[in-house]
Amino acid sequence: MKLSPLMLALAATSLLPAAFAADSLSKITPMTPDGVASYNNIRPEADYIKRVEMVPMRDGTKLYTVILMKKGTKNAPILLSRTPYDAKGSTSRNTSQHIEELVDAMDIEYVQDNYIRVYQDIRGLHNSEGDYVTNRPVVGPLNNTGIDEATDAYDTIDWLVKNVAETNGNVGIVGSSYLGFTSLMAEINPHPALKAAAPQSPMVDGWMGDDWFHNGAFRNVNIGYTIGQSTAKAEGGNIATEPMDDYTRFLEAGSTGDFIKKWGYQDYPFIRKLTENPAYTDFWSLQAVDKILAKEPLKVPTMLIVGQWDQEDSYGAPAVYKAIEPKDKNNDKVSLVIGPWRHSGVNHYGYELGSLTFTGDTAKEFRVKYMKPFFDHYLKGAPDPHTPPVLTYATGVNQWNASSKWPMGESKKIYLSDNFGLSFDAPKAKQAFDDYVSDPAKPVPFIPRPINMDDSSQWKPWLVHDQRFASSRPDVLVYSSDVLDKPVHIMGAPLVNLFASTSGSDGDWVVKLVDVYPNTTSEGHEQGYVGQEMTGFELPLGIEIFRGRYVHGFDKPAALTPDKVEHYQFELPNVDHVFLPGHKIMVQVQSSLFPLYDRNPQTYVDNIFWAKPQDYKKATIKVHHDAKAPSNIVLPIAD
Repeated sequence: MKLSPLMLALAATSLLPAAFAADSLSKITPMTPDGVASYNNIRPEADYIKRVEMVPMRDGTKLYTVILMKKGTKNAPILLSRTPYDAKGSTSRNTSQHIEELVDAMDIEYVQDNYIRVYQDIRGLHNSEGDYVTNRPVVGPLNNTGIDEATDAYDTIDWLVKNVAETNGNVGIVGSSYLGFTSLMAEINPHPALKAAAPQSPMVDGWMGDDWFHNGAFRNVNIGYTIGQSTAKAEGGNIATEPMDDYTRFLEAGSTGDFIKKWGYQDYPFIRKLTENPAYTDFWSLQAVDKILAKEPLKVPTMLIVGQWDQEDSYGAPAVYKAIEPKDKNNDKVSLVIGPWRHSGVNHYGYELGSLTFTGDTAKEFRVKYMKPFFDHYLKGAPDPHTPPVLTYATGVNQWNASSKWPMGESKKIYLSDNFGLSFDAPKAKQAFDDYVSDPAKPVPFIPRPINMDDSSQWKPWLVHDQRFASSRPDVLVYSSDVLDKPVHIMGAPLVNLFASTSGSDGDWVVKLVDVYPNTTSEGHEQGYVGQEMTGFELPLGIEIFRGRYVHGFDKPAALTPDKVEHYQFELPNVDHVFLPGHKIMVQVQSSLFPLYDRNPQTYVDNIFWAKPQDYKKATIKVHHDAKAPSNIVLPIAD
């Protein structure tokens, strides 16, 4: 029997049984099984090679590892990412036969330039063996197993340089968020082949200012994340909640502990770790990566990267920079990059964020002009690109700034003053304050309702959302400067000095630094311009929260004395921003940021996760701005 061209093609793909290909249709019956074991979607014309390996660790656990490169690659560096977010999916954006279309935007320049791109599932997740521990602590007081992300990175790199024939033996590591954490961990007793690292928005200290808490206030948004990552090797599907406004959902549940119980999350081990460790005890401080790296020798050239409006991990990169930069004696091995991005925005398209529009694709510009030359130098022997010690993007004027250190600005206090003003002159009054009533039954939302924290269009740009929705509330104090007649350029982390009291025995303090746009219609609005109208826009440059019970020590929670003025000091995120002439500087003060952060009952209880309904009480808040209690923000003002 002569087979048709279609039958020959099908036979060639091994989709049909061998007997069918060799013999005739007569041997196929209606009950011949129609399932096949697999289909290889990498066709002979593909321009790349893709291998999957189960790489053994020192304890025998094998980790799922995808190795991807262009055909013909040789004597090439390896760029590694160790991920909890599915290595298989990270290397199969679609089924194209062209390597550039398999990978995300951040990888295109590397695979085009014959880098060997490697993704690996960390232990216990997706296709890797072993047990998953969230942010697995380094071997030491919190981990007696002898295994951590540092040893797994070492063992992985050792295997790769010995078993990937196409490599030149040089390895770099890169990744954002959790992958930023695993990148930093690889620098603890690093493998000799690890020549460069670019941790992006790394998870460094989950209590101080990254994912789980900020200055002691718990971030409700990460409950769903935790359940998703901890169920069925992160492949358990969606968690059970009702489709409603998150503001209503959390408010009706009661405390965050009540919410956890309502949805059956209380027996998840990491949820228990969170709820059982609300203060900054050894549980948190001993696994803080910046504190660990501060004790390690600097062996790996490191480019630390963060977005100015990182809604998840704004703390980590600057904290690590502060910890390891003093070891960089020639100021050429450690660099800090702050771009005009959201969380992980460096890896995507950087034209805009929320209502803000920048000059071109800032993310690609950085990746091509700075990050890839950094890796090329250390992994391929390319000329020294003289990476700036600090590279920041000045929002307001939309330009990159190269600096020798960070912060660059000189400290200057701007004071809260009478009549809800801001002034660079210190107050002289003997007693002055403004007050408001904070009601836990009506917390201030962090964005306008309805709120869906799983909606990326709400979550990713929330830190640049116009703050007029909040500044009109009676439980938000608003202080504004006069209209600026010259630019004010800040380069660093503004420092909050808030002198305040509460009639309760506990409370939260939220401070926002805001750039107020002129109350004039921007050009193009009347022409039907589809972008955001910025008239009077209140652009937040930094928003941070502080839980009052920790005013005398993060490891020493204690009840506040009602109506006693306390000095609350904490940093806002690092920024490079220019307040332009015609704009105003604004400071907003409030006591909640819900449901992103859990509600403070404003009555001291041992553990806020388990506060009872009767603990939630109104409190009168007083913000002082007089000679003895001069509330201010220290602005890092650059020339």
